[in-house]
Amino acid sequence: MPGSALLNIMLKAALKAGRSLTRDFGEVENLQVSRKGPADFVSAADRKAEEIVRDELLKARPTYSFLMEEQGEIKGTDGQHRWIIDPLDGTTNFLHGIPMFACAIALERNGEIIASVIHNPVMDETFTAERGGGAWLNDRRRLRVAGRKHLAEAVASTGIKLTGKPEDARAIKQVAHLNPALAGIRRTGSASTDLAWLAAGRFDAFWEAGLAPWDVAPGLLMVKEAGGFVSDYSGGTKSIWNGEVVAGNETIQAQLLKALKAVD
Repeated sequence: MPGSALLNIMLKAALKAGRSLTRDFGEVENLQVSRKGPADFVSAADRKAEEIVRDELLKARPTYSFLMEEQGEIKGTDGQHRWIIDPLDGTTNFLHGIPMFACAIALERNGEIIASVIHNPVMDETFTAERGGGAWLNDRRRLRVAGRKHLAEAVASTGIKLTGKPEDARAIKQVAHLNPALAGIRRTGSASTDLAWLAAGRFDAFWEAGLAPWDVAPGLLMVKEAGGFVSDYSGGTKSIWNGEVVAGNETIQAQLLKALKAVD
């Protein structure tokens, strides 16, 4: 489906960054055998992709603000619009030669996300969404969340960090509590991918805490435009800013939220 001018700007930036990431991804396997390892190379690839996205968006809309994973916040003069960018969501996957990562971009207008792109260049999958315009895969397939009604039938995705923080222990408790109730739990290592795949009906549910705005914003709109429901752990609407996400179709999301509340 043809997108707006703004979405096309975002798409152009994501595709250009994706080509750069694909070239760098092809070098990761060679770097695995080096003594130093590929970590520094991947950090450079991440920064380069972010610069590509920033430059493309800045060229098209020079007055808009930015919120980026690597460079932080850059204030524009527009006062209404802000790009939220994760140039390489799934860095650890990229580092290990696992082709599950994405360049993710969202556009915020007056505090609301109005457009988003999640692009996996290796899998050749580009998810797009605009507020009121639905969510799409490769401009051809309209996305809808899956219709399952019971947790026992649902495959959920989540992220588990091992940083030694209290929320890590809570995440492990949640997995232990939910595992018997679900058909399966998956961990992709890329929150943007998780939410895009939820919108596409591949996953039935997603939950995670400790996420950054650039992890949440692109996929949040994707899920909503695919008919899904998203809240934070309290059932509120502050997922982007407090980093808590519980998502699924209306029924599954409510059941998952209830189950998570029983863990705390």
